[in-house]
Amino acid sequence: MGKLKTFLKKELMLTVSVAAAVAALFITPPSTRLLRDIDWRTLGTLLMMLCVLEGFKQENVLRPVVSLASRLKRMTGVSMFLIFGVFFTSMFVTNDVSLIIFVPLTILIFRGGGKEKYILPVISMENIAAIRGSLLTPFGSPQNLFLYGQSGTSAANFMLHMLPLCAMSAVLLVVFILFLYRRDLKETIEIDPSETLTEWAPEGRVKRIAYLSLFLLIIVTIVTRTSYWYIAALIVIAVIAIVDRRLFLKVDYVLLLTFLCFFIFSSSIAANKGIAGLLEKAVAGNEYWWAIGLSQLISNVPASIVLYPFTENFAGLIYGADTAGLCSLIGSLASVINYRIYVREYPGKGGSFIKTFTLVSWAFFAIVVVPGFLLTGWSFF
Repeated sequence: MGKLKTFLKKELMLTVSVAAAVAALFITPPSTRLLRDIDWRTLGTLLMMLCVLEGFKQENVLRPVVSLASRLKRMTGVSMFLIFGVFFTSMFVTNDVSLIIFVPLTILIFRGGGKEKYILPVISMENIAAIRGSLLTPFGSPQNLFLYGQSGTSAANFMLHMLPLCAMSAVLLVVFILFLYRRDLKETIEIDPSETLTEWAPEGRVKRIAYLSLFLLIIVTIVTRTSYWYIAALIVIAVIAIVDRRLFLKVDYVLLLTFLCFFIFSSSIAANKGIAGLLEKAVAGNEYWWAIGLSQLISNVPASIVLYPFTENFAGLIYGADTAGLCSLIGSLASVINYRIYVREYPGKGGSFIKTFTLVSWAFFAIVVVPGFLLTGWSFF
């Protein structure tokens, strides 16, 4: 029982989702309709992504990208590389995975180079980069994956509508970086490559090729919206079972279960005519602000799932969900992951992280929130 309590405290989002699903089942009793309304395609796609991206992490697939950092000598250059490394990789390997790759590297580089005072502001900007870079693609974040699957729009049209916010965020990140080093833009740092990189093991070559091939399969499955997504899922599971079945023990099933619970909650609420009627009146026309506000209570992924059935303005919902992570730590699961990584390296300094994270994120949010709202008038359809 003690271990269960510790686990539930650690996985707060899962605890909230399970409680929400159980409460919703009292509102709307379980039925076959509830099972049909669950978005199994999104869950299957998410499972595939989690498995393959765990393989990326275990086999250090992105090592060539990371090795470039060791060649840079100025703090502005190193910070630009790390922050935009998160920005661009998050578009393809999801925002949380990009942070898992780059935040520990940032801590290692800055600590080794005697620049620890810059760690908090830089990883706070990496957090912003993960949230704002990942919004460009349908598979950059879990909420994008879900909303893209529901929208019916093409991948090209989706990315076209997300491009203005993504481009504006890139420019702002450059401004923030230059402001951080405004006292000395030429400040230098010495990086020892042997401390930041691990060599590729020759015996892992087959695994790396397999994971890259499976990743391409997943991208094709998402973009084409094939009705045979379950076959792709079976292929991913079969290949991983062959090349490294132990990988299944390391996959983040907590996120998958959290998604499932919120799907149950959303389906149950939508099936209740009284509650659905109230939400339709409240949410319709205010999707942007509802997405931002509700995300501060339950995070942007479950907020997207809960609000989608009552949404008339799809642009408002997705722009709001992809902006919500800038408001607070709980606004995005990626931010929680960033926090975990930092406090693991610096126990007892969680308060310092939250203070710096909030200051940097709110400064960014204050600039982008109005342009994001103005874009909600640009229909996806």
